[in-house]
Amino acid sequence: MDLTFLQTFYIPTIVGICLCVGYVIKHSLNFIPNKYIPLIMAVLGLALNIFINKTVTADIILGGMFSGLASTGLHQMFSQMIQGNK
Repeated sequence: MDLTFLQTFYIPTIVGICLCVGYVIKHSLNFIPNKYIPLIMAVLGLALNIFINKTVTADIILGGMFSGLASTGLHQMFSQMIQGNK
């Protein structure tokens, strides 16, 4: 299955912001369980994309949520590279 079409929905600015916010949540706010971080990043990515584009379409929704969730995957990738596969 070819998923390269998802590259059109990847927004680096939103990924960067969500990556930073997700890092702060994970390492500073212990009262938020880790299982809710992807949900928070998806909603934050959606809100940021709507704020940036000032409109709501299916592409805006998908782009925002995809970028927010991509930030959690990026964090996990960096964590695995730094800590090594255990």
